Amino acid sequence: MSRLFGTDGVRGKANGLITPQLALSLAQAAAVVLGFNQAEAGRRPVAVVAKDPRISGDFISAAIEAGLAAAGVDVYDAGTLPTPAAAYLVADLDADFGVMISASHNPAPDNGIKFLARGGQKLDDALEDAIEAQLELDPPRPLGGEVGRIRRFADAEDRYVMHLLGTLPNRLDGLKVVLDCAHGAASGCSPQVFTDAGAEIVVIGAEPDGVNINDGYGSTHLEHLQAAVLEHGADLGIAHDGDADRCLAVDHEGTVVNGDQIMAIMAMALKEAGRLKDDTLVATVMSNLGLKLAMAEAGISMRETGVGDRYVLEAMRAEGYNLGGEQSGHVIFSDYATTGDGVLTGLQIAARVKATGKTLKELAAAMTVLPQVLINVKDVDKDAAKANPAVADAVSAVEAELGSTGRVLLRPSGTEPVVRVMVEATEQEVAEAMARQLAAVVQTELNLARA
Repeated sequence: MSRLFGTDGVRGKANGLITPQLALSLAQAAAVVLGFNQAEAGRRPVAVVAKDPRISGDFISAAIEAGLAAAGVDVYDAGTLPTPAAAYLVADLDADFGVMISASHNPAPDNGIKFLARGGQKLDDALEDAIEAQLELDPPRPLGGEVGRIRRFADAEDRYVMHLLGTLPNRLDGLKVVLDCAHGAASGCSPQVFTDAGAEIVVIGAEPDGVNINDGYGSTHLEHLQAAVLEHGADLGIAHDGDADRCLAVDHEGTVVNGDQIMAIMAMALKEAGRLKDDTLVATVMSNLGLKLAMAEAGISMRETGVGDRYVLEAMRAEGYNLGGEQSGHVIFSDYATTGDGVLTGLQIAARVKATGKTLKELAAAMTVLPQVLINVKDVDKDAAKANPAVADAVSAVEAELGSTGRVLLRPSGTEPVVRVMVEATEQEVAEAMARQLAAVVQTELNLARA
């Protein structure tokens, strides 16, 4: 049987993989593994449950809460909130664990179930495996007063907003900001917190109807945000995804500022304030070489991890670093959050613009984004990518030609017969030519039909 948990919880089509029956069973299993196995003897576990606004979240959250209460867990129903808000509230309430129902930037027919351990931390593989194993066992069936209670968490959003405001180094008075909420979980709290911080706001993509989440708006569809920034003469724009754990930005000229550039801006700001732990930024191997060069020039070290925000988080926790993230806009400020937080990131960017008096374009110019070309080579033996001599020779030849001005990365897909070929160079044409050259070698040498 294949593993149920993926890179970010259990995710699939709502009423396909994610059925009410599965949700209830997962909740009962989590009640044991994250609740009773972790709680003090005799104490009833407590869980926080939240969801993004996609329509299937209603029946999935109902099944999750029924499963938890039936197993003897007290539930705080936090309603529609961003994933980082759920993580914050687990820690703030000192709850035993949390459940977030969301498929992040995916379209409305998808959904997912993500568990958060005590403190609002993502689960490690061992805990996920333990939940899967518990699915095969009979769930707890307490009787009478031993079943759990389900309570509405009435001030959940207000607590989160107050927390975000408390992270700001300065107010945002005088700034005009366009917010794109992806018709998602940030549609209520992001406009509220930016307004409370003093910004003048223009809001788009903040009318969730259950089926329009991520549909043409948000961090994967920036064209509406770019147009709105220009139309309203705003200082900057901020885009969230469906569950608001990521943030991309747009400067006053409508140019996109990606996650790497955001990390560069914030790393320099924290270093200047003497608050960047060990003067180190944590990023994945997919971050642009331009980020590494900019950090070196600023006296900041980079710690590289595998692809995925969970690996960034693991490195940050293990070594005590307080800033990390991904090019896609997952930025983690571990002084304030246990996961990527798009609203928090947007606030910090806006605060930096206000504090410095510089435009976001000027701040982002501290990093030169080198041309980066990614080719997915399909139907190949991904497991042989690193061992094949001809592929290794081709990579070495390209690396020698690029020298210190470029970079090559071959990365097998975790789930498909695909090898991702990424090349960076100072010129777009060179990056494209080198990437095509390497992709051709990979296709020829690792072709599954040939094997």
